[in-house]
Amino acid sequence: MSRIIARKLNHLTAMKMMAAILTVTLLPGFCLADDVDGLKKTVTSHLEAGEFQSAIAIAKSVNDENVRADILQQIAKSQIEAGELQASRATLRQMPVNRTRVQLTAKRVKKRSLNGSGADFDSLIELIETQTGALDSWESQGGFGTITEFETGVRVDPTGLLVRLTKTEDKNRLKELGLQSRKANLNSDMAQVSNLRMVSLTRLEQAVAQRIAQGLPVVDSMKNLAGIYQIQHVFVYPETGEIVIAGPASGWEFNQRGMAVSSNNGVPTLQLDDLVTVLRTFSPEGEGIFGCSINPRQEGMRNLKAFVEKSQNNGPISSRSVRGWARQLQRKLGLQDVQIYGVPATSRVARVLVEADYRMKLIGIGKLDGGSEIPDYFKLMTAAQVSDVSSLDALRWWMSVECASVLKSNDANAFEIRGTSVLCQSENQFINNQGERIQTGTSEATNRKFASNFTEHYQQLAKQDIIFADMQNIFDLAMVAALINKERLAENVNWDLGSFAMNAEYHPSMYEAPLTVDSVVNHKVFNGKNIVVQVAGGVRVDANSLLAKMQSAPRLEGVAKTAKAPNLQAGRWWWDIKK
Repeated sequence: MSRIIARKLNHLTAMKMMAAILTVTLLPGFCLADDVDGLKKTVTSHLEAGEFQSAIAIAKSVNDENVRADILQQIAKSQIEAGELQASRATLRQMPVNRTRVQLTAKRVKKRSLNGSGADFDSLIELIETQTGALDSWESQGGFGTITEFETGVRVDPTGLLVRLTKTEDKNRLKELGLQSRKANLNSDMAQVSNLRMVSLTRLEQAVAQRIAQGLPVVDSMKNLAGIYQIQHVFVYPETGEIVIAGPASGWEFNQRGMAVSSNNGVPTLQLDDLVTVLRTFSPEGEGIFGCSINPRQEGMRNLKAFVEKSQNNGPISSRSVRGWARQLQRKLGLQDVQIYGVPATSRVARVLVEADYRMKLIGIGKLDGGSEIPDYFKLMTAAQVSDVSSLDALRWWMSVECASVLKSNDANAFEIRGTSVLCQSENQFINNQGERIQTGTSEATNRKFASNFTEHYQQLAKQDIIFADMQNIFDLAMVAALINKERLAENVNWDLGSFAMNAEYHPSMYEAPLTVDSVVNHKVFNGKNIVVQVAGGVRVDANSLLAKMQSAPRLEGVAKTAKAPNLQAGRWWWDIKK
């Protein structure tokens, strides 16, 4: 969601501003106390009641580093004694590297082992590094394994807070972790570039189920769907019980972040985990829609509005005070909550959607370069336009799936998906006295222009930033999953989805769920008169609505037969067609 607020600057009327991604909220009323002992007693009372988060909030509000370290030590010790080992790890990471931290880390690792959990790899790394003082080269770059990290410069900390890494931080972090690009070890035929590679979902599912039954891992060729990076067709073969997806493919390599990308063009490959996730979403037991939104808290919006109104009543501020005033806005707004629906919050699908949404916000406020064709909101606004914006408007941008067309043969055995992409939409809202966002159903010109540019030049953006290409792949798979459900293709081939079905044997990888987003605020002074600070976001995938517009295409008659699989050896689930 985006937010515009007005503020008077110098001798001018209300200055307009728009809001961005939001900041950490500290427990109200807790700053550095004159009576340190009294502050520690307050922390002790919280710890005795098991209120660890309240105690941590107090620690974060303390400016004195030594006092803060003492309080964190007090919290970590209490957490370890209470058996809250995961939480204690997060607390220890906030402490300076010293003898106390080393001792508490060793105590935590020992207790984990005594509990029967074993000393996990990350804990051992943590212990080694606290003893060697290497934390500046590991922890500060977001170490401790990949389960809590996003692949393209965003990570989720143990509390669920989405954190953006700068390019330098991300590069250094990967270097410290020893991650390097590497080519996939593929047989020669799968490594070949193919204009049309066919993957039988039914045969693939059977092969996956067999490996699971044998206690074997699912191999990379399965996880990367034989290197397909775009879906153009879906074919159905009732006589052999097969549903087949088809599209361009190639061999692949793994980039520094471990993401599989085509060796031919660098586009990320489609992922089996994502396919299974959306198949379950669009199954009869699923929600039939999925997405995410990043929402400012109503209390934060209410506090923000009150702060702005009070600030305006106090008269003009000088240009030197602008940045400090913007930081105050961050504190008033507080954290934003991440809402994920339709897919598990711990899924890769959710992870990609939230990161793409977050990055769209950064592009919109000028904190991330979207390329020359997608200028940020500030660059699109003129001083004259600023004066036309209502002082308490809220701007909303959100992304949804877009598809040029879906074509269908008369016998419903061949489908063509044309031009899957991303549509960015916009709306102006306003904020009432309770901090609620009220929909208007309309969008002002600058708001519409940003959304239009984002949509029109999305393909260029996807080449520049791989997370947007990754999200488009998920949209491709969502279209297929929705198509299978709407046209009852699984029933037509007598396939119950097997290990891919809801709650079945195949378990997609799980990641730390993003729960909150930290604030990022930007501003601009127009001719010494106005400030603009802004906030926006959301992703919604409703593939069923696009399939309602499916068109009949006589030219697809008989195409499925020409693409039918040759005599494949047992266990083979893919093949190439020469166009």
